[in-house]
Amino acid sequence: MITTNETSAAYLNCPIRNVISHFGDKWSLLVLYHLHVEESGVMRFNELRRRMSDCSQKMLSQTLKNLERYHLVNRQIYPEVPPRVEYSLTDMGKSLMPSIEGLIAWAKDNFDRIVTD
Repeated sequence: MITTNETSAAYLNCPIRNVISHFGDKWSLLVLYHLHVEESGVMRFNELRRRMSDCSQKMLSQTLKNLERYHLVNRQIYPEVPPRVEYSLTDMGKSLMPSIEGLIAWAKDNFDRIVTD
């Protein structure tokens, strides 16, 4: 028999719960998607900002820092004046993309049922 404490521990230690809580928000997923579909695989901040026009500059900056902290996005700074900063997916970020693409396909297939209900 499973006790309440065991159930609570299993719930709190759930891999999906703990991983998704770090980057499962809409802005993080959109940043990852845009970096993934970019032909060069590299984007600058303002390029991302143009593609995500409803995301504030502050929120985009926080999102990029968060994704960098969790090793999904690489931030490359070039020692130029003014400094040039480029973002790209890390290998770990790239390994996540098939799952995100699956979620996107599912969302497209079920969009009408979810949004209209």
